[in-house]
Amino acid sequence: MKVFKHPAREQWNEFLKRPNPDNKEIVESVASILENVKAKGDEKVLEYTAKFDNVQLKNLAITQEEFDACDEFVSQKLKDAMKVAYKNILTFHTTHRENYHVVETMPGVRCWRRALPIEKVGLYIPSGTAPLFSTVLMLGIPAKLAGCKEIVVCVPPQADGTIHPAVLYAAKMVGLKSIFKVGGAQAIAAMAYGTESVPKVYKIFGPGNAYVTAAKQMVFRDGLAIDMPAGPSELMIVADETMPSSFVAADLLSQAEHGVDSQVILVTFKEEYLKRVQKHLEAQLKELDRKEIAEKALEFSVGIIVKTQEEARDIVNEYAPEHLIVGLRNCNAFATEIFNASAIFLGNYSPEAVGDYATGPNHTLPTGGFAKMFSGVMLESFSKKVTYQQLTTEGIVNIGATVETMAEAEGLSGHKNAVTIRLEYLKNKEKEGK
Repeated sequence: MKVFKHPAREQWNEFLKRPNPDNKEIVESVASILENVKAKGDEKVLEYTAKFDNVQLKNLAITQEEFDACDEFVSQKLKDAMKVAYKNILTFHTTHRENYHVVETMPGVRCWRRALPIEKVGLYIPSGTAPLFSTVLMLGIPAKLAGCKEIVVCVPPQADGTIHPAVLYAAKMVGLKSIFKVGGAQAIAAMAYGTESVPKVYKIFGPGNAYVTAAKQMVFRDGLAIDMPAGPSELMIVADETMPSSFVAADLLSQAEHGVDSQVILVTFKEEYLKRVQKHLEAQLKELDRKEIAEKALEFSVGIIVKTQEEARDIVNEYAPEHLIVGLRNCNAFATEIFNASAIFLGNYSPEAVGDYATGPNHTLPTGGFAKMFSGVMLESFSKKVTYQQLTTEGIVNIGATVETMAEAEGLSGHKNAVTIRLEYLKNKEKEGK
């Protein structure tokens, strides 16, 4: 862990820098994949699956037999845990259903809006170094709750050409059936442009590596919607002595084990405390199953010693972390001053890991500093808002002169006439009535 003690603000860009892969090479590779899949569909998807995943497939879609068989390979203990997570995620997202009310902005002018589901959505479920069945729950539950008619799921295949049974069980639990064995940029291309097997969708959701993130950003420029830029995982912790240093180390490692390009940062106030955290890091690292991955990620980790909470606050807002843990005496007060973070965990007993699985809020979040302007996935992400306006004769009379004046000032006589012709019609009708 690189340590910065009382750094000047001019140094912040140095230690808040994200791991930076060779973006030019990634962009060129992804652009080629997108173009080829767009032109040749399944043929190229299967070719890339063999090249990148070392799996020779004949068909991309899972069979009903594979879907049916997943139950026997998932333990009852895991099934029960997934049921708890399912319930909490559903409960949280259900609270975001909105009841829209008609507003009369002036007599005779009624306006309202409705949330309508995005008809076709694609869910990308990472499964490169770990089968993230939790992402199936996080994305599938709000997609179903929003009422999306077609939900396409893409999952990288395992070495034997199958999809991990826990991923399939989670899909079955949610009610997802359109599942394909395809990962990486080729999965994004397949959902964006459609192939003989994979249906084209209107919006793509889900985190992924640098290639997946680049692919999502590129298809967005082609006119397809995406949830957000969501790349390598990251965690920032702001802690003082009230948070046990062993907790901090465990939380840092929980994110470091995601991938070699993950980044974890600790902001604290005393050098002695940071050293205790480092000792726990060394001890706990030895016990991790994914030790090599976490060890590599820790090369990008940073420890920052600051003098005041104000400095800590400003560092957080500048970095805009995907995940923020606040382990301070006044954690709630501190959190009210944080404007740039995707998900905030408050207090000693709120590890980020619980949010990854089962508390309820979504774990698909913007990374790379995009928390400054993007939100994480939520129920609203799977719908679009449509507004309605209905005017009575009283309404068009009340608002007519206002619109005529504004349209005339902008030089849009057609706009003015659309109102004027109605007002004259009503005047003539009134005269005829007399």
